[in-house]
Amino acid sequence: MCVRSRTGCVVPELTVRVARACNPHGTTAMAIRDHLNGLWSDEDFEEWYPRDGRPGLSPAQLATVSVLQFLLELSDRQAAEAVRCRIDFKYALVRHEAPSLRARVRDPCRWSVAAD
Repeated sequence: MCVRSRTGCVVPELTVRVARACNPHGTTAMAIRDHLNGLWSDEDFEEWYPRDGRPGLSPAQLATVSVLQFLLELSDRQAAEAVRCRIDFKYALVRHEAPSLRARVRDPCRWSVAAD
């Protein structure tokens, strides 16, 4: 796996409107995006990955999911479901589509990429 810089780090306007309409007072995930935006980026993790290979999931997004999982006291399965289904998580991760994550029960790495 290698790191490839993501394009479009701006939350899409439709995602912003839907997230704000569904959560007028905001959520923890939205606050993380609004207040900690730019705290980490994919470039911060580049040295940990080889320069060649298939592109992996964004390490900055995985770090954000890990922080939200800890703050909201979610299990691996609940965190993966939140990434797939919750608009506030999509807002926090700057995505229209959720990444293909699934929780692994016995794996110490805990996250794996689902085959698309």
